[in-house]
Amino acid sequence: MALAVVTAGTSAIGRHLVVALARAGHDVALTHLGSADLAARVVAEVEALGRHALAVEVDAGDEVAVPAFHAQAADWAGAAPAVLVNNAGIQTWAALMDLRADQWDAVMRTNLRGTFLNTQAAARLMIAGGMAGSIVNLGSGCNKVAFPRLVDYTASKGGIEQFTKAAASELGPHGIRVNCVAPGAIATERTAAEAGDYAGQWSPLTPLRRVGTPEDIAGPVLFFCSPAAGFVTGQTLWVDGGVFSQAPWPYET
Repeated sequence: MALAVVTAGTSAIGRHLVVALARAGHDVALTHLGSADLAARVVAEVEALGRHALAVEVDAGDEVAVPAFHAQAADWAGAAPAVLVNNAGIQTWAALMDLRADQWDAVMRTNLRGTFLNTQAAARLMIAGGMAGSIVNLGSGCNKVAFPRLVDYTASKGGIEQFTKAAASELGPHGIRVNCVAPGAIATERTAAEAGDYAGQWSPLTPLRRVGTPEDIAGPVLFFCSPAAGFVTGQTLWVDGGVFSQAPWPYET
């Protein structure tokens, strides 16, 4: 059994990552928080593909629950994880001067502390099992540029990119690769709530003239988890249709 672990495996992107990893031949252990019914549906979808899935309610920032979950998943699979995808993330929509300390703390707890705790727990099992592995962290376009009114989210995602590099440096001698996938404008339930016409607002700004989908994220994640990326670590792959690779430009293109 090749085990992949996905945090927040019931989120819009997480669900697609779980299914994509199952299609690629992995059994998947996924976490959720208060989404038992949706988790059951994701498990059923994986099992319909002939793979196995385990869903456990876990707070990504809980230093006791996270290693306990990884131990449970490894025991369930009979092996250390081959793949970890750190997908859990939340955000606060607020200006810097209006942002509360508890909102900042909640975002950092899930996004940055959660990435650290899950990476540490999975890597310990990989090292103890003597196996190489791949860890993929979900970043954002705000790894590269600041997002107004998302100061805590931007800070957490920038931290995740630097954490990716540090983890890659330390875990590389153990054969564990750590990389980051940084999505741009992706159509999900959350982003749809940000604007009445999310796609209409972002598509003209994007060189490929469309917004992304969760399926667009799955391919790059699978690449980082595959032998094709066997000599790639510490890197960030921008999956943004080019939107954050261009400068603001006042002329028509």
